[in-house]
Amino acid sequence: MQAVRFVGVGRPPEIHDIPKPTPGPGQVLIKIGGAGVCHSDLHVMEEDFGFVPPFTLGHENAGWVAELGQGVTGLKEGDAVAVYGPWGCGRCHACQLSMENYCENWAQIEGFGGGLGLDGGMAEYMLVPSARLLVPLGDLPPAKAAPLSDAALTPYHAIKRALPNLHAGTTAVVIGVGGLGHMAIQLLRALAPVHIIAADIDDTKLEHAKKLGADDVVNNRHIDEAAERIQEITGPRGAALVLDCVGVQATMDLGVKLLGRNSLWTIVGLGGGRHDFRHGSTPYGTSVSIPYWGSRIELMEVIAMAREGRIHADVTEYPLSQAADVYSKLKSGQITGRAVLVPQ
Repeated sequence: MQAVRFVGVGRPPEIHDIPKPTPGPGQVLIKIGGAGVCHSDLHVMEEDFGFVPPFTLGHENAGWVAELGQGVTGLKEGDAVAVYGPWGCGRCHACQLSMENYCENWAQIEGFGGGLGLDGGMAEYMLVPSARLLVPLGDLPPAKAAPLSDAALTPYHAIKRALPNLHAGTTAVVIGVGGLGHMAIQLLRALAPVHIIAADIDDTKLEHAKKLGADDVVNNRHIDEAAERIQEITGPRGAALVLDCVGVQATMDLGVKLLGRNSLWTIVGLGGGRHDFRHGSTPYGTSVSIPYWGSRIELMEVIAMAREGRIHADVTEYPLSQAADVYSKLKSGQITGRAVLVPQ
């Protein structure tokens, strides 16, 4: 079968023919219907996370059950499912709470999940090590649902943590209206009675943000001007939540200027920006967090919201063979919403 492979740091992905997997006891083979193309993949290919090549990329995956390993119950061939991305040990306290994203034994696990050190879903088939890592999709098409497993789950997890602060009269600022950001705007609109400000350097994406429910949009190509404009909107109260979906130095420098007292500054983007966190560096009461992905139960909740029509991923589908070109488009900011690779 064809698969998009990580072949080493600093090298572009390559399409190889590899054997179709066979599920062993407890495992499930998924026929992939769609695999999301995420900025995290670019970090995997450009930075050294210690992952040992080669392996198949793709950590946002959905498809249909193709084959069940011995002992698997509760699923049948043909069921549409999303693959939960972070694979923990399944035994520790965090994993038993479905928070495999915070597995206590992560350092002893070979990879973080499919597409992150282990074979992912940018292929015709994907081997999932346990049925617990699959969430039913119902009537959602897998190609449309694949980004829900990260692009929606990650901001959902972050926003849920912030909900006690997000009441009427408060403001939430979403920086970056890409894969995560376009979902974050919808989630805030569905979950909290807040005023939503979207910031991005691309006016096309800002127009997209308006359509998704942002109350105000600000181009943040010039940080000081953007900060002044957003401060005019929030007033002296500042933002209750700044959700940075980019995480580069420029967005970190902007985010810290927008915070109000007793606020939350949440960085989910992996851009590598830094902040000298110390007394006086942020307003009093500010909580700074770097959440990671979300829980299995939260993925169930995200899928339920999508099935009810409360949120949706704006998806552009590409054939698997165009993976290298799609990554180039993603890196240059030419993707609106989420690109999804679909096996031919």
